[in-house]
Amino acid sequence: MKYFMENNELNNNNISKEQKTNNEPISTYTAINSHKEKVKLGFGKSVIMPFLCGALGTVIVIGTCFGVPTIRERLLPNNLSNNQSIESNTIRKCTYSEKLLLGKETNDNLISLSNYSETGINVANKVRPSIVGITVEYSVNSIFYRNYTTNNTAKAEGSGIIISEDGYILTNNHIVNTTSNSSYYEVGKANKVTVYLYNDETAYEAKIIGTDEQTDLAVIKIDKQGLQAAELGDSDSVQVGEFSMAIGNPLGMQSSVTAGMISAVNRDVTDSDGKNYKLIQTDAAINSGNSGGALVNSKGQVIGVNTLKLSGTGIEGMGFAIPINSTKDIYEQLIQYNKVKRPYIGITGRDLDEAIAKANNLVVGIYVQSVEDFTAAQKADIRNGDVIIEADDQKITKMDELNEIKNKHNIGDEMKLKVYRNGSEKELIIVLGEQP
Repeated sequence: MKYFMENNELNNNNISKEQKTNNEPISTYTAINSHKEKVKLGFGKSVIMPFLCGALGTVIVIGTCFGVPTIRERLLPNNLSNNQSIESNTIRKCTYSEKLLLGKETNDNLISLSNYSETGINVANKVRPSIVGITVEYSVNSIFYRNYTTNNTAKAEGSGIIISEDGYILTNNHIVNTTSNSSYYEVGKANKVTVYLYNDETAYEAKIIGTDEQTDLAVIKIDKQGLQAAELGDSDSVQVGEFSMAIGNPLGMQSSVTAGMISAVNRDVTDSDGKNYKLIQTDAAINSGNSGGALVNSKGQVIGVNTLKLSGTGIEGMGFAIPINSTKDIYEQLIQYNKVKRPYIGITGRDLDEAIAKANNLVVGIYVQSVEDFTAAQKADIRNGDVIIEADDQKITKMDELNEIKNKHNIGDEMKLKVYRNGSEKELIIVLGEQP
């Protein structure tokens, strides 16, 4: 370090009379210690002294950690309170710096990493036999040859979760029911579904039991007994930050695992088709082919069905899964009825925000554009032009909110609606029908 001192602070005896009378600028002086000679140490001082200091430091640390409690226990009287007795009999934990000196902190970190790795291995070994690979063949027709029969086919790959020992498999609807049109081709329904089991090269032909586009779930079945069904967990108890592992067949690579943590729960997500879902978000990689696979917790329990991944510039580590609790009623109905039976109102509506409502002298709510014949809505006297503003005494402004309340009911239940009609409000009771 450099030190600076002004001339007028020096002793006047060190300054010549000639300097005092001159009007030259005051200069500064810098104290430099580099000219000092280095003290030379002998062999004993340079080698033995550091060794003794290190040994002394170790003795102090060990004594601090383990000696102090023993001395204190002997000095303090025996008639201490219960809390004091418990404290005196407990060995004090070493501080972080003390652990470093003893090398203990490094060992703790290695143990933590070892435990995390062991958890991943155990979970993968438990769940992989319950995850299958799925290959689907579709018929593809060119729009230029619609009047001709073609044998063009396309393939898609995905994953599935074994939910019963006799061959029922839960997967995504979009894997086995990808009816879509491109600019020049029309893709039909699946012609053939093939399943590949873990550590089994046999190709098993599967039958589509049922599909549900609304939840993006489907059930398929293979003719085989003695399969290892996955253990299902409780997705309602999932917490942000806990361990998660995605298992599936990305890009056809069977039984691939990726690990991460739960990023969010009950995340509202809208897919490319405009459908809304409440999903579990994870940073475990979910890629093409992973759809239909399992998202599991540290116990190897399935907490979600991998369904999609947000992609785009600057987006990474955002995978989503359907909570497993919301799938149970769906796949049970698909197995029993080959479809999902849902309550039905029978209207086509449009959301009215404040701006649109004000411009049309209406109120915020759901504008009824049409009412289907012979439906619950028609029987309850819901009319074209009505604005639904409440359902079961809850204010609503969107069709999604109306459907969410409706889906809490069963077919045949009564549901209370409040509509705005011709400048006044009117309450209606609707008996829910079955969705066709």
